[in-house]
Amino acid sequence: MPTATIPAPPLLDSLPEGSVEVVEGLDQPTWIVRRDALAQVARQLRDDPETQFDLLLDLCGVDYPDRDERFEAVYHLYSLPRAARLRLKVPVLEDDPVLPSLIDVWTAADWFEREAWDMFGLRFEGHPNLRRILTHEAFQGHPLRKDYDPARRWILTEDKIYKPNPQPTGSESVDDMFERMTINIGPSHPAMHGTFRVVATLDGEVIVASEVEIGYLHRCFEKMAETHTWQQVIPYTDRLNYCSSFINNVAYCRTVEKLMGIEAPPRAVWAQMILSEFSRIMDHCVCNGSTLVDTGALTNFWYMFQPREEIYGLLEACCGARLTVSACRIGGLLEDLPPDFEARCRHLLETVPEFIDDVDKVVTKNRIWLDRSVGVAAISAEEAVDHGWTGPCLRASGVDYDVRRAYPYDLYGEVDFEVPVFQGGDVFDRYRMRMEEIHQSLSIIRQLLDRGMPDGPYIVDDPHVALPPKEDAYNQMEAMIYHFKLIMDGIQVPPGELYHMVEGANGELGFYVISDGSGKPYRIKVRPPCFPIMASFSHLMQGGTISDAIATLGGLNIIAGELER
Repeated sequence: MPTATIPAPPLLDSLPEGSVEVVEGLDQPTWIVRRDALAQVARQLRDDPETQFDLLLDLCGVDYPDRDERFEAVYHLYSLPRAARLRLKVPVLEDDPVLPSLIDVWTAADWFEREAWDMFGLRFEGHPNLRRILTHEAFQGHPLRKDYDPARRWILTEDKIYKPNPQPTGSESVDDMFERMTINIGPSHPAMHGTFRVVATLDGEVIVASEVEIGYLHRCFEKMAETHTWQQVIPYTDRLNYCSSFINNVAYCRTVEKLMGIEAPPRAVWAQMILSEFSRIMDHCVCNGSTLVDTGALTNFWYMFQPREEIYGLLEACCGARLTVSACRIGGLLEDLPPDFEARCRHLLETVPEFIDDVDKVVTKNRIWLDRSVGVAAISAEEAVDHGWTGPCLRASGVDYDVRRAYPYDLYGEVDFEVPVFQGGDVFDRYRMRMEEIHQSLSIIRQLLDRGMPDGPYIVDDPHVALPPKEDAYNQMEAMIYHFKLIMDGIQVPPGELYHMVEGANGELGFYVISDGSGKPYRIKVRPPCFPIMASFSHLMQGGTISDAIATLGGLNIIAGELER
């Protein structure tokens, strides 16, 4: 995977010796940074014209109990102008796990730092609201530490429930507000899609302050991953963005394959691309359909959900499941494609556009929809980048970044497709973005079908990775042994670490995996695209109305399983 080199900015020469150590031989440029130099290094990396790391993609903690400096804070940075990646590692002591907050460098650091505090107990000096985000206020300890019991549970009692009190930040005081009230939206309200809570302070009908609370669906995917084999993690990835679960499968399996140095056979790659693009279409249909029904356009909801139902039929034919498919395996697919796979795909190429075009004709110039969406929750390109956005929402604000184009994987470098970009950055352009991307996905699928299905196996022919055919396991001693070893011990992934990403339906979906050479992951951190997007919700809603908030949430396409993991 190509990546731009990272020049050493003049800052490094001015720092005390040992402030930054450049690590060689990893999957991407990596620096180990002393915590007392972190803030200066981060600001320089963002502002220096030779680096311009304007996008904070992710921040996570890693626990190494046997090291003197037990914890690492790992930052993944991206430079949009230079198409360069950089990983920063900041080690800290167990009895002094304190780092400077980087919110004043990248606003996206806000929720990422809260998560690292919640999961690992890393404290970020200068953070304005460093409290739990995925677990509740009565939770004790930090669950992703290695010595934390995975079976431990904590009950939230009435007296421990967090009571937000959002305060306006403008010049007008609360006492000056004529019709001030605070309302609670969610977590069970349908407009909040079931698992979010927004506490909003209103002045009349205008939202002057709000606070977002998540974690109601949190099940600690990353902790569960550490207690299962590499292959057993796949069904858990389904439960991230369950509106396009196949893409989650592909992202995770590709990451492990790269760490192992293996490649899925051409037949599997071809099928994975087709099913990923159909999953993207399905996801965009759910997003736009839900946004429209939330604003009163019920008929369009049914129209958008019909293609989703048809695509479910294709997935079911491939693996027997519909919503959470677990259709991929490390090294390829669960099973071979059905005989009528190409015919089913061709049928979808003929039927899906009709539904999309009908909705486009009914909605895109509809005065009610325009009033509800144009100019609502608009965000500029600079703000979106600062908040850590990727995917359709970022491209709707004018930033041309798509992983499939910037870092072509599978066959994306061999097909012709456009990356649509709009400039409004509002609810309307996010809707238009997804409508246009549906057409681009259909074009990609059509090109792949015209290339023809590759011959050959659907999974790697490696008994250390893929289960042997059932007939061989029944009749050959060697095959039975390989089967037994894979089931009992799992795939043995060599020691190392790697971050790999794909273009998910909501943006850059990345997995940062660390292996200690055993049959289970040492650490898996998923980079959920909608996490930094949801972190921006209060910012987007400032000065809007409750009806704006409902339309905005649908267009951001927040998926609770991906958001809260």
